[in-house]
Amino acid sequence: MLEYIALAISLFFAMNIGASGAAASMGVAYGAGAIKKARHALLICAIGVLAGAILGGGEVVKTISSGIMPQQYITVKIVIIILISATSALFLANLLGIPLSTSEVTVGAVVGVGIAYRVLYVKSLLVIMSFWVIVPVIAFVIAFIVGKVLYKFQGKSFLTNHPILTVLLVFAGFFEAFSAGMNNVANAVGPLVGAGMITVTKGIWLGGAFVALGALLLGRRVLETNGKKIVRFEKAEGILISTTGALLVGISSLLGLPVPLTQVTSSSIIGIGMAKSGKQIFHKHIVKKIMCIWIVSPIFSLAISYSLIQLFMEKDLYAIVIMGSVIIGTLGAISLMRTMREEEQSIYDAGEGI
Repeated sequence: MLEYIALAISLFFAMNIGASGAAASMGVAYGAGAIKKARHALLICAIGVLAGAILGGGEVVKTISSGIMPQQYITVKIVIIILISATSALFLANLLGIPLSTSEVTVGAVVGVGIAYRVLYVKSLLVIMSFWVIVPVIAFVIAFIVGKVLYKFQGKSFLTNHPILTVLLVFAGFFEAFSAGMNNVANAVGPLVGAGMITVTKGIWLGGAFVALGALLLGRRVLETNGKKIVRFEKAEGILISTTGALLVGISSLLGLPVPLTQVTSSSIIGIGMAKSGKQIFHKHIVKKIMCIWIVSPIFSLAISYSLIQLFMEKDLYAIVIMGSVIIGTLGAISLMRTMREEEQSIYDAGEGI
C-alpha cells in the first residue's frame, strides 16, 4: 500500500516539475514570438523533456537516490516524506505562477532527512549547493556580456527580422527542454530508485512521461511568467538565453549534478534585461518575487521533511511546533511580498515588460 502511495506522490510531483521547470524552458521562445501559441510551445517542451530524460537523465537520478545520504536509509516511508515535502513547496509555487527550482526543493527535502538521521554526505552536498550559485551567476554574466554586444548591432535587420532566427530560437527552446529532462526528472523518481522500488531505466521513462504531461496540462502560467512578465525579448536575445541555459544545465546533468534550470533561465533573462535597460530591471516585482521564492523553497522543504521525520518516525511531538512555525513564517513571507508588490505598483510598471 505504501509503495502505491509513494508512486502516486512521485507522479504528481513529476507533473508539477513539468509545470514549473520544464515549461519555463520554452518561455523564452514563446516570449520572443517564435512560437505564437502557448499550447504549441508546451507540446514542443513535452517532447524535448521526455527525450532528455530517456537519453541523459540517469546520472542525476543516481545523485538524488544515493549521492546525498546513504541509500540504505531511504525506505518507502522516507520516500513518501521526501516527496510530500518537495511537492508541497513546488505546488505552492505553481499556484503563484512562479518558476521554482525543483532541484532545490528536492535536495532540501533529502537534506532534511539526512539531518534528522545525521547521515549527510556533506562534501557532496556542498558541491551541489556551490553549483546552485555558480551556474546561475555564469548564466547571468554570459547573457549580460553577449547582450551588450548584441545591442551594439541594434537596428540591424538580421537581428530582428531574419527568418532563420525563428528556427534557431525554437531549436534552442527544444534544446533547453531537453536539458530539463536530463536534470529535473530525477527529482521525482530519484527517491523511488533510492528505495529500490524502481530501476533507473524505468524511472526515467515513467518520470519523463509524467513531467511531459505536467508541462502540457499545467505549464501555461509559468510559461507566461518567464516569457512575458520579466522582460520583452527579440529573437536574437531569446536564442542567447535558451542556449546558455541548455548548455549549462546539460553539462551539469552529464556530471550528475542537480541544478536549478529555472534559476539559470531566469538569471539569463535578468542578465540580458540588465544589458538592455540597466539596473531598473530589478525594480520589476516579478523578479523580486522569484528571488524570494528561491531563498525560501529549499529551507521550506528541508524543514517539512525534518519535522515529518521527527513526528512520525521519531515520535517527537515538538516537531509540530517547528512545522507550524515554518508554515506561519512562509505565509508571512508571501504576505510581505504581496504587500511590497501592491506598494510598488503605484510607482513601477507592475509586470508589463520593459
